[in-house]
Amino acid sequence: MAFSEKFEDVMMVVAEKVGDNVYLSAIKDAFTAFMPFVIVGSMGTLLKTLVSSTTTGLAQWIPALAGLEPAFTAINYCTMSFMTVPITFLIGLYLARAKKAPEYPTALVSVAAYISMICSSIKVDGAGNALEMPVSGLLTTQMGAQGLFVGMLTAVVFGSLFCWLSKIDQIKIKMPPSVPSGIAQSFNVMIPVFIVLVASAVFGLGFQALTGSYINDWIYGLMQAPLEAAFKTPAGVIVIVVVSQLFWVLGIHGGLIVSPVRNPMFNAAIAANTAALAAGTMPDSPFTMGFWNCFVAPGGAGMTLCLIIAIFLFSKRDEEKAIAKLGFLPGLCGISEPVVFGIPLVLNPIYAVPFALGSGVCVAIAMFATSIGFLPCNTVDVPFGVPILLNAFVGHGWQGIVVQAIELVVGTLIWIPFVAANSKLAKKEQEEDAA
Repeated sequence: MAFSEKFEDVMMVVAEKVGDNVYLSAIKDAFTAFMPFVIVGSMGTLLKTLVSSTTTGLAQWIPALAGLEPAFTAINYCTMSFMTVPITFLIGLYLARAKKAPEYPTALVSVAAYISMICSSIKVDGAGNALEMPVSGLLTTQMGAQGLFVGMLTAVVFGSLFCWLSKIDQIKIKMPPSVPSGIAQSFNVMIPVFIVLVASAVFGLGFQALTGSYINDWIYGLMQAPLEAAFKTPAGVIVIVVVSQLFWVLGIHGGLIVSPVRNPMFNAAIAANTAALAAGTMPDSPFTMGFWNCFVAPGGAGMTLCLIIAIFLFSKRDEEKAIAKLGFLPGLCGISEPVVFGIPLVLNPIYAVPFALGSGVCVAIAMFATSIGFLPCNTVDVPFGVPILLNAFVGHGWQGIVVQAIELVVGTLIWIPFVAANSKLAKKEQEEDAA
């Protein structure tokens, strides 16, 4: 009990320090405000998986339901695949509120600054062929979670610059008292908006000239290169799983960083297993996409289903329980966004450790089970969205169910002390508010 209380006190101190940081608070508030849209977007993915998909949904038996897939895809696109824009806007809004600066101009200039630094023309078609005349447009990779990290940085850096400039009287365009206040404020912020957007656009152009790529692409490319060698050993796989989750903690889409390195190896592994089965020999390549879905991220990236279970059992925070209830069904199908962005887990000082390390522990369990010959290598990659336990059974037999169940128990045990610490922090906050 003494160790548990000491641990909780340390977590509370860290959380309070982070909570006092105006930038991290703005990011947290932005994710909290966007939470309903994340949950609705994840429901679109769930409906697509369970209803309109011809491989995992009811459309297998009722073909007419496949016609609903574009609608469910659109729900996901306008929320999840477009989240960088509203979250950048909201960070700017809450940052301005904390700094006593014009709220909506700060929010709008944050979004505009982000757009000014990214690619605004599409130069290839869907098949990767170069177009004779580039088409104006923004890529989904820049609007969704892939662009989130740069969007967050943009709102913090250029939003803060705008807040500072908006308080300098010498660069305000003063209007007569007879001019309505809304119009007067628009003229007051015109020069700060001009300065910020010139700075962001020139920075984006200069960055591209120096590196040969836009800042989003450069960041992901820089992070992917060191991972290629690591993925060739079992220890390296664990490292990559943990690194992927660390990126998620920072708001960077970890799955997209590791996928260019991971996916070719997964394709080669499942092909080798299939060939071995056809030749009458034992498949011996464990690291496949089916393995990843079943044992690296069962219940969602970072073992978020385990967090949901721990919240149900030990959390004293009503808002966490509400999010856990909404995220439970998607979590069964491996959809973690309602919890990742609803709690949120991004830049969360208490939940960062289990979110980053939980999947690494669980993949080590599955690798050990494979090394001792208990868990067979799969020859069928179960599609994403198939519920837990069922996906393990289809891909790895009854042994897969056993290993996945062990992982869920271990993962829940990892989350429990952090959930308890977070509940203790909530209790302290309530007592301070009541005082």
